[in-house]
Amino acid sequence: MSDLSPTEAAVEPADAPQVPSTARMIDHWLGGTDHFPVDVAAAHAFEGAYGPCADIFRSLRGFLGRTVRHLGAAGIDSFLVFGAGVPTRGNVHEVAPSASVLYTDIDPVTIALGQRILAGADRAAYAYGDATDLSTIDPALLARYVPAWGRAPVGVVFLGLAAFLDDAALARTLDELYAAVPAGSRLAFDFDGLELAGHPEALAFMGEGFHMRDPAAFPALLGRWRPTADGISPVARWRPDGPPEDVPDAFHGGVAVK
Repeated sequence: MSDLSPTEAAVEPADAPQVPSTARMIDHWLGGTDHFPVDVAAAHAFEGAYGPCADIFRSLRGFLGRTVRHLGAAGIDSFLVFGAGVPTRGNVHEVAPSASVLYTDIDPVTIALGQRILAGADRAAYAYGDATDLSTIDPALLARYVPAWGRAPVGVVFLGLAAFLDDAALARTLDELYAAVPAGSRLAFDFDGLELAGHPEALAFMGEGFHMRDPAAFPALLGRWRPTADGISPVARWRPDGPPEDVPDAFHGGVAVK
């Protein structure tokens, strides 16, 4: 029996990526199988500088599920997901199986994985899409998998991206999204708080393009988006289903409305 994961077995050794992906590292932390040895090695190296990460990312995935259910309860059944990562382990279409979902990312390996996973799916697809440039999304796919686009409220999932945009780029991107969606649309968002400031070795792994933010300063970056009454909080404490998970406050987030 092969020791390779399904993903590893599906590619030739020469074709396996040599650069780790945050999306696939998260898949490893979530207990998934859609990642490669380079991703596992990077995950272990980061944990050596910071500490265990699986509980933190399970908590973040739980936050994603709660926001999707919240949007569904508001009548939203079309979702556009940016920086989607691997579409398994409680991602949007698994939380809301009756919804239509277009997952997007800019990493070609992750997109290929997503397309393989969703092959044959009727209500979910995966494609290239840059959140900072909506023109990069195939209009035909947008019309097919986000059918409410342009005529009824939609859900925009914007998780895992804010840390890689500076303030000006983030504010501009969120404002362009606001202008593009109908009134009543909702934005699920998160951002990295100041947790890694206390772990300089781990912070060094993230590179110069990584942006932590004080939660008190984040509302200004939302611009015209209006946070719900739940406000912005550590993700484990945003509408928890029970007692919040006992995890570091690495990520903060919420839902905002147009």
